[in-house]
Formats: sequence, C-alpha cells, structure tokens
Amino acid sequence: MVLFIMIASKQSHDQLAVLSLLFSAAMWGLIWYPLRELNAQGMSGLWTTLVMYSAAITLTIPLLWQRIRGVQWHLLVGLAISAGVTNIAFVIAMIEGEVMRVMLLFYLSPFWTVLIGRWWLKERLSSRAVLWFLSAMIGALIMLWNPTIAWPWPQDYADFLAMIAGLAFAIHNVLARKLAKTDMVVKTAATWWGVVLMSGVLLLLSATTVPTVTWDIWLAAWLLGWFGIVLMTVAVLYGLARMPVYRSAVIMLSELIVAAISAWWLTEETMTMYEWVGGMVILVSAYGVARLSVNEKQKEI
Repeated sequence: MVLFIMIASKQSHDQLAVLSLLFSAAMWGLIWYPLRELNAQGMSGLWTTLVMYSAAITLTIPLLWQRIRGVQWHLLVGLAISAGVTNIAFVIAMIEGEVMRVMLLFYLSPFWTVLIGRWWLKERLSSRAVLWFLSAMIGALIMLWNPTIAWPWPQDYADFLAMIAGLAFAIHNVLARKLAKTDMVVKTAATWWGVVLMSGVLLLLSATTVPTVTWDIWLAAWLLGWFGIVLMTVAVLYGLARMPVYRSAVIMLSELIVAAISAWWLTEETMTMYEWVGGMVILVSAYGVARLSVNEKQKEI
C-alpha cells in the first residue's frame, strides 16, 4: 500500500512538472502578442520591459534577506548583464520582426551554449554534438539566405537582435552553471534586476520620453510582469528541478509550435521556403542535441 502511494505520488509530481513546462513554453510562445498590443498602444518594447521586470523584482525583495551572503558577485553581475541583453533584444525583436523567424533564430542558443561550455567549462564535445551543431548552422544559413544579394545575411534589425538574444542567453546559461551552488532565488533576482537596470540605462541614454498612455496600459504591463514573467519563471524552475534535462529540453520545444500557430492565427505573417527549410533543420538539430543527453544517460545506467 505504501509503495502504491509512493508511486502514485511520484507520477503526480511528474505530471505536474510536465504541465508546468508546457505552461511556460506556451506562455513564451504567446507573449509576443501582448507585447505588440502594448507597443501599438504607445508603450515601446523598452518601456514594457522595464515595467514588466520592475513588477517581477518586487516579489523577490522579501526573499533575498538571508540569501545573498557569500555569493560570487563577479559571476552574478555577468548573469545580470547577459539576462538584460537577452530579454531586451528578444522583446524588441518579437515586436519588430516576424514571430517564427525570431523564435527560430533565437533557438540557436543551445548550440552557442555547447560551444561556450566547451571553451569555458571545458565540457567534452562529442562527435555527434559537433554534427548537430553543424546541422544547426546550415539551417541558420538557409534561413538567412537573402535572394537579393545571394548571400546568407540577416534581413533586418530583428534578425540581428534575435541572434544576439540567443548568444546572450547561451552566456547566461553557462554562467548559471558556474553558479550552480548559488541559491535559485538569488540567481532569479539577479536576472530580473539585470533586465530592469539595463533597460533603464538604455532609456536614459536614448533620452526616450515617458509614454503618454492611459493608466490601464501601465497596469497591463505591470500585470504582464506578475502573471507573465513571474509565473513563467516559477513554472519552468519547478519543471526543471523535477525532470531530467534532456526531457525538459524536448518539452520546451513546444514553444515553437505555440508560436507558429498563434502567429498564423493572429497575424498575416508568412514564411518563405528558405525559412521553412532552415527552421525545420534548426528544430531537428535542437531535438538531436536534447536526445544526446538521453543516450549519454542510458550509457551511464
């Protein structure tokens, strides 16, 4: 009887972890829509980012009191900066560019993580990992193929931002590994504070005026921080903590499916043949990298 209860409890936790990751992936696949709506109402991507993450950090302040002693501040600052670059570049790219194109170019981040991890953390790079990396790069070149100049090159500002966001996210992931022993609340707070400070600095440097929007637009951006950013973060952290990395990586790919369906339904954006082919190559390569962990895990058993 006790064994049955333990098995049932474990299955319940596994199901909740899967649902948490699916929820987070769905939210990330849909967040482009409220961002564009706020932008259309007069609140730019930078201002929305500042308000969203300011809302998020208010919830971390009471939790930091006994947790910041003995942290590696130089790595934590790097984590904050990389998070700031990732989120700001991603938000603006999603507003200015095509949803699926931005998503797929951002999804090169696992492959940048592989390379940076090899260089910085001295992680072993298997021959299969190299092949999947090359496959992803081929997919990116196909996606970026510009018929006008007959050369693979970003077609607009959003393409550059999407790839910058992916590279910064890879750096963020590697720094998170280096800070593996640091409290998760501290790392999350550093991430959110990095976004707030960087967006604030960029707004000051660009001398951007405060948006002349109604109070409900400010409230919508604030609530998007609480019920968007915070819930997505908590959900993904819960799922990742209770599930093997390879399995969670595959589940999070559903973000692309949600983004594709929502973009098709809510916009008039269409993908070219180059984008379809290149995107599928990137997607298959990302799945291959996730499956590498399965094989390695099985070898250890």
